[in-house]
Amino acid sequence: MVRSRPLPVDPLAEAKRQWIAHGWSDAADGMAVVTSVMRAQQLLLARVDSALKPFALSFARYEVLRLLAFSRAGRLPLSSVVARLQVHATTVTSTADRLVRDGLIVREPHPHDGRAALLALTDEGRDLVERATTALNADVFAAPGISSADAAELVAIVARLRKGAGDFTEPRPLPEPL
Repeated sequence: MVRSRPLPVDPLAEAKRQWIAHGWSDAADGMAVVTSVMRAQQLLLARVDSALKPFALSFARYEVLRLLAFSRAGRLPLSSVVARLQVHATTVTSTADRLVRDGLIVREPHPHDGRAALLALTDEGRDLVERATTALNADVFAAPGISSADAAELVAIVARLRKGAGDFTEPRPLPEPL
């Protein structure tokens, strides 16, 4: 939960001080990294949830819609959605069930694999994800709370952590700005 007033002291800095005081110096930096990233995730997710609330979307539902909207034909195999969102198939299936129920996507038979299904965006789903993206861009992504330089550094640091954890093999280079 986001506090209405800032605390007079950083509780994560205090936690690190306590870690060191209790003889866990070798783990103090790691504890500070993990808890800092987790707290930052809470803060950012609260902003995202607030921006998506008027659209009755969770971030998981938004991600599926956005991924389908980015695809050339507005449809992808369920297995591709699972791989690209890096979540368990059960989670995507459950999310897809709710999106189908709400008329935002449909399930279609895979044209080459009778065992597989395609998830396809409906016109209503496309309209909703475009409006939700406009809100997210305005309310969250355009001003994430840190400078552009800090944002680039943070993304690079987290990418190294993710790569080291086996999340991907090598990031593709970003296009140069025009």
